[in-house]
Amino acid sequence: MTNLTLKQLRYFEALARHNHFGRAADACSISQPAISVQIRELEETLGTELFQRGPRQVRLTNFGEEFALRVRDILRSVDELTDLARASRDRLVGRLRIGVIPTIAPYLLPAIIGNLARMHDGLDIHVRETQTQKLIQELADGRLDAAIVALPVSEPSLTEIELFAENFVLVRPGEDEGKPVPNREMLREMRLLLLEEGHCFRDQALSFCNMHSARPRELLDGSSLSTLVQMVGAGVGVTLIPEMAVPVETRSAAVSVAHFANPQPSRTIGMIWRKTSPIAKQLMLISEVVRQAAETLRAQHNPASVELNLVAAAQ
Repeated sequence: MTNLTLKQLRYFEALARHNHFGRAADACSISQPAISVQIRELEETLGTELFQRGPRQVRLTNFGEEFALRVRDILRSVDELTDLARASRDRLVGRLRIGVIPTIAPYLLPAIIGNLARMHDGLDIHVRETQTQKLIQELADGRLDAAIVALPVSEPSLTEIELFAENFVLVRPGEDEGKPVPNREMLREMRLLLLEEGHCFRDQALSFCNMHSARPRELLDGSSLSTLVQMVGAGVGVTLIPEMAVPVETRSAAVSVAHFANPQPSRTIGMIWRKTSPIAKQLMLISEVVRQAAETLRAQHNPASVELNLVAAAQ
């Protein structure tokens, strides 16, 4: 049997992940006919089909499902060999694949990227913005080196490093400026706008309000913090956002911002990566860059608007 190639395995993994030849081809930066030829040659080499072809998407066969599990392990091991070589150098160079959740990325990412580019010349940074569970899966599959998320994630295979904590604030219509700030019991009686299902920030807000069993009509979902704030400005309801987002999201909306009484709702932000990562030492240094970016963000804005309470890094 002809030897399988890493190129074929990477193309297979992309197609298994996207279930679509066009999207997989885009992800691999090749043409759709080229990836189709490679997948067909792989199937001929194996002597069995890996995918069931449909008019709009493809689906793994039973054998393809088993094959995909082994391919991901192989590709992750190959990538870690490359990381092992990178770890032997004095400074971090090459590709860095970092994931960020949507409630952090727009506010902290510009500073992080700028600082990393200045401190690590030759670093090729790839950013993936998506929800926490997807980031965890992509870390496990070896498609990401690290991710910035809200902690804890409590995955035994991942290292968690706490970086900073920040409070949540109440955003309400501009005419409510100066009114008493509602407590969590009063908040449960208001029309609360939240991020859609899957966002950890939604769960954190519901936990503060003790609304795990809230009726659907009491809540309105949005796809981003920007959408929620603009809806509040239109008089639809109220929402909670992290303090980090206040300067960006409220600058063009007719809203007012209020802080809750202590103990205020908050979250802890940190970095996670695989415990087996050969570049763990370098990732620890990058986590310090993230921490410093958060501290800079706090210094740039009025502490009444943004108060990031930095915590000591885990040793």
